[in-house]
Amino acid sequence: MSDFFALISRMRYISRWGLMRSSIPENVQEHSHMVAVLAHALGLIRREVFGEDCDVGTLVCASLYHDAPEILTGDMPTPIKYHSAEITEAYREVEHVAADKLVNMLPVELQGEFWPLISGEVGDGLAPMLKCADRLSAYIKCVEERKAGNLEFVSAERQTLERIKSMKLREADYFLEKFMPAFEKNLDELGTMSEEDAK
Repeated sequence: MSDFFALISRMRYISRWGLMRSSIPENVQEHSHMVAVLAHALGLIRREVFGEDCDVGTLVCASLYHDAPEILTGDMPTPIKYHSAEITEAYREVEHVAADKLVNMLPVELQGEFWPLISGEVGDGLAPMLKCADRLSAYIKCVEERKAGNLEFVSAERQTLERIKSMKLREADYFLEKFMPAFEKNLDELGTMSEEDAK
């Protein structure tokens, strides 16, 4: 008997943005879903737009599980996590231990497949894409908070966008150009229901 998936289902109980006053609460499960959606988009952009090989399936699966260790560690606020190199490295070690504990809950036959997904060790080709999807999710959250009138996220929005651009990923630039402007629209502007449809 394994506790693995019962614990995975508890990601929805872990709140994000602990130090921020949020208008729209977000939990780790919701975040992981959005990261997977964005990683899927980035992977397809790499493969279909830029013609480069990309294991989109692995990228999406890693996105779904990338924050799974937080089931055991909780979500550490970014200003603390990256306060110093020593703290960042210590937290990485804690995450590694938590990932190891989760993977060891699985039957031996499945552990090899799950380890790279939960540890984030998906290889140099996919790791930046995974990190970019994670940052894009945070950026979208900041945009949505600002749109809701919450100025608490204005600095985080600017800093997160700078981090995304500093990665110099063509896929991220493409996403920012083609898809991010729509996040500034309201529901009517998104074209979900035209006047013709209403007749």
